[in-house]
Amino acid sequence: MLAGMDGRDGMRASDSDRSAVADRLRVALNEGRLDLHEYDERLQRAYAARTYADLEVLLTDLPPVTPAQRSGLAPAAASTVSLPGDEAGQVPVRGVTARWLAEVWSPYLRVIAIVVTIWAVTSLLSQDLLYFWPAWVAGPWGAVLVVRTVTGLAGAEPRREAIRRQRRRERKRTKRALNPNDPPSGL
Repeated sequence: MLAGMDGRDGMRASDSDRSAVADRLRVALNEGRLDLHEYDERLQRAYAARTYADLEVLLTDLPPVTPAQRSGLAPAAASTVSLPGDEAGQVPVRGVTARWLAEVWSPYLRVIAIVVTIWAVTSLLSQDLLYFWPAWVAGPWGAVLVVRTVTGLAGAEPRREAIRRQRRRERKRTKRALNPNDPPSGL
């Protein structure tokens, strides 16, 4: 990636150099060459790097980027992210996105189902089609969720949430490993 830099290892790296390394790390994550934890560590080190040598160390064990049509090893596949607890070792990125969308929208859908049910039951009991007041709950809240969904997807929020979940699981595992005699929380 930083080829042709012989003798310049001690030179200061620019923001564009750090961004290029961050992009290469993201590609390696999408290819399944790095897990989320290692990606996060390397990304932090990339943005903290001061010299070309600091950046080069982050890429030494990664193959150069090869366009999909030239790669003879494996056909291009859907992007994947390694998440703990996944038996196969890989979860499609769209699975991470679907989970995030479900977390964002499921409380809304549950509440709307409840208020529409209340409205329907009261309309049936009064034997008259009442004013559809659930729209006052659904409309504003739905508009806020649409904005949150669009900004979250544009800002890669599903991936950040997957990383946060993985970190929480790792902290729990570490805590359990350090205190094996403590009962599991929630009991």
